[in-house]
Amino acid sequence: MLKYLQVKNQVGDSADIHFYGDIVGSEWSKWDDTDKAPEDVLQALDEAKNASKLNIYINSAGGSVFAGLAMYNMLKRHQAHKTVYVDGVAGSIASIIAMAGDVINIPSNAFLMIHKPWNILQGNASDFRKMADDLDRIETGMLSVYQSKLAYGTTTEDIKTMLEAETWLDGKEAAKYFNVTVSDEVRYAASISDLSKYAKAPKALTAREPDNSKELEALRLQYELLTI
Repeated sequence: MLKYLQVKNQVGDSADIHFYGDIVGSEWSKWDDTDKAPEDVLQALDEAKNASKLNIYINSAGGSVFAGLAMYNMLKRHQAHKTVYVDGVAGSIASIIAMAGDVINIPSNAFLMIHKPWNILQGNASDFRKMADDLDRIETGMLSVYQSKLAYGTTTEDIKTMLEAETWLDGKEAAKYFNVTVSDEVRYAASISDLSKYAKAPKALTAREPDNSKELEALRLQYELLTI
């Protein structure tokens, strides 16, 4: 199994899973071995099938909506008590994956980002109208996930407004809207692969270099070359 989505048994009843990289639909969709497909998660959870505690670490800018929803549902079905740690950002569909946690920890200098689903389409007017309807249905499904973690006083309309605006929430801000635990600032474990597609990505993320890791820097440069 890929080293970036590995399961580590600790004391027999606990396991760790890391989501570092983009969320993709299949093995064939991967640009980099940090990317995650549903089959990776299925294998990881099978390895952790006897765990009663599951620690989920996330540092991802998102990716495929349907792949992310599948990962969320896989995690939710697992019998273990799930604790999510947002190490840098849980962005886009990765924010949905984060909602699988029974407990969600976000450091004060890490981010949760939510936005409306979007797609690239070629076709005629009927195709575009159908896609708009499909995106609305997908958004409704995403809203149902966010609603399961709303903080007291937050409404569905609040979340809809934030989705419309592409909203970045640091740990303290996220706690105003979602049932998350805010922890102290931490040093980021790695850079995010590509935030250029997001209009409002915080400078704290876009300007950051990897944490003194030549290997991670090489992977980032490789990814950029492949996506020029």
